[in-house]
Amino acid sequence: MIEPTGKEAGWLSYAIFCNIEDKNRFVLLEEWETRVDLDYHIRSHRFGVLLGSKVLLCERPRIQIKTVSQSEGMEAIDAVRDKRG
Repeated sequence: MIEPTGKEAGWLSYAIFCNIEDKNRFVLLEEWETRVDLDYHIRSHRFGVLLGSKVLLCERPRIQIKTVSQSEGMEAIDAVRDKRG
């Protein structure tokens, strides 16, 4: 998923980190130039596939969206994905 995401407009960086004490825990870190670019990515099919995989997880994922002015969670993902137009 990293290579195709890297071709999207506004993409700056993407990294995956694994917890060295618990291999079942990991962090996906993405950086986008603007919130508009991030919202476009969140609405993408590729991101939808990633969200679909959360049913396979043992725990509910913790999603945080941090910007210079605020921090958001899963509600931001739901709000953006519901704006299909």
